[in-house]
Amino acid sequence: MNRIQQYIIILSSLVFFTTACKSKQVISETLPALKKSELKYAPLEKALLWKIEKEGIEDDSYLFGTIHMIDRDDYFLPPGTETAIQSAEQMVFEIDMDDMQNMGAQMGMISKAFMKNGTSLKDLLSDEEYEIVKNHFKEKGLPLMMLERIKPMFLSAMVDIDMSDFSMGGKDGSIVSYEMEFYEKAQKNNMEVEGLETMEYQMSIFDSIPYESQADMLVESITSEATDEMMDALVESYKNQDIESLVESIDEDESMSDYGDMLLKNRNLNWIPEIGKQMKEGPTFFAVGAGHLAGKNGVIHLLRESGYTLTPITKANAIKQI
Repeated sequence: MNRIQQYIIILSSLVFFTTACKSKQVISETLPALKKSELKYAPLEKALLWKIEKEGIEDDSYLFGTIHMIDRDDYFLPPGTETAIQSAEQMVFEIDMDDMQNMGAQMGMISKAFMKNGTSLKDLLSDEEYEIVKNHFKEKGLPLMMLERIKPMFLSAMVDIDMSDFSMGGKDGSIVSYEMEFYEKAQKNNMEVEGLETMEYQMSIFDSIPYESQADMLVESITSEATDEMMDALVESYKNQDIESLVESIDEDESMSDYGDMLLKNRNLNWIPEIGKQMKEGPTFFAVGAGHLAGKNGVIHLLRESGYTLTPITKANAIKQI
């Protein structure tokens, strides 16, 4: 497998916004239960790690908000995280990370990374825009001819990252993936690994947003001077465990105004019954993007509306709570 193929696999699983809404049938089954309590929303405490409890479920589980790629120097684990992992029997990600080790599944992902019907970037961009994109990736050491037919949302995720900075295991690169770090811990602890969604389902997002819109986002991500500032702000909010600020930043992103429900809200709704199902099977450590946690449509509030008790694990109460 070449570096381009490997990178596509990494991005398909770890990019911050990666998937579309579930079927209307699943959402319709989830919404009635969530509407019954109509719990008033209150801003959440600064915490990435949360304990989940519910009457009738004997063992506590934990929810952790990840950032899918971060500089090694910024990587950290809040107090209590290692203990929470040790207390769990299984680890659940957005997708089953075991699938990333399956060659057949990997090849299926790679094939879905390309646009349909022979569409290429030249078909979606003006000559001037194409040159901007071409020159940008040339500076990254990635000839555009190798990326010509890859869906633009993949390329948007690659804009600010050099392939040499990232390693699958997170040991020899300057970019770290929380998911890969946690996956290694799960393997060392002989934990079961599951996913809230399938890889195939996550990949569907790239066909749910028109290629033209994806191409516009790609050009914007390269040319906008605010992009770097936004990413720096997101990382700073993450390091401060300020999940409310993360959601505010996402809400301010213009590209999310059209696709926010598709990328976040509806997925969060679909995860609630899945989280309940996994908790009943045994104590679980859930690791999902931190952008899914806060807000009225965030996982924490939706779980609370469904009768779960969620408690933030902070430095002050980490030992007491776990």
